[in-house]
Amino acid sequence: MDRANRLNGKSAAKSAPVNAADPIGGIRPGCGIAFMAKASAPGRAKTRLVPPLTFEEAAALNTAFLQDVADNVLAAANLAGIAGYAAFGPSGSEDFFRRTLPPAIGLIEAWLPNFGDCLYRTIEQILARGHDAAVVLNADSPTLPTAFLVETAEVLARPGDRAVLGPSSDGGYYLLGLKTAHRAMFRDIAWSTERVAAQTLERAREIGLEVHRLPVWYDVDAVDDLKRLRAELNGGAERQPSDRDAPHRAAHTAALLETLWRDRDFHLRAAKLFPAEALRA
Repeated sequence: MDRANRLNGKSAAKSAPVNAADPIGGIRPGCGIAFMAKASAPGRAKTRLVPPLTFEEAAALNTAFLQDVADNVLAAANLAGIAGYAAFGPSGSEDFFRRTLPPAIGLIEAWLPNFGDCLYRTIEQILARGHDAAVVLNADSPTLPTAFLVETAEVLARPGDRAVLGPSSDGGYYLLGLKTAHRAMFRDIAWSTERVAAQTLERAREIGLEVHRLPVWYDVDAVDDLKRLRAELNGGAERQPSDRDAPHRAAHTAALLETLWRDRDFHLRAAKLFPAEALRA
């Protein structure tokens, strides 16, 4: 996760997961997972996908990602001791998130000039709410397998201090889980570069922290990533639903991309960047 705006199964919105803000019986789940959430505003969200998207379409895609990541976290909450949060920004955007996300997703304001400080504050806030482990997650991987989130919670529930790292294919990470708020894990990191994951592992070695690594996954930051995402949602990836790493269904994103690909104006814009895909029904 090297940017502030970076989860298989059916949408969790219709299920009855644990509510992060109102835990059943007053007992909070052991693991709190917060995805780093930026409010959707045209010209300020997913701008690296403009073109082929317009600023308005990019903002709509950002919203779909947030909804799918929230659904994924809640799907994992039905399988493990997990509570879901959105670590949001900018300040004053609470209403957007309350309108957009399921009520079972708690809110944590985490909007600071340095991205590492945003992550660290989120970790601190999750632990301060009574969870035994805290996880920060990107909002740029709507198809991240739910199994990875369940595995994270299970690993962090083991005795002893440890971390969980989910490396991204671009050199960053999509997930970092901790049992203690180790400030050192966020120091001297070249955020938004291909060195983020490697530097984070080095920080862990420096403080003697054991790290459990999840499989590599990808962020949707550029046009090629968008092509890969659409192929995955259309069943292009050679994975079976029973596979451990079967992608999350990401229903909101799938519906939006289907609408876009049926729009003639979008086809004209997209044809210059990926002609083979743009004209396909």
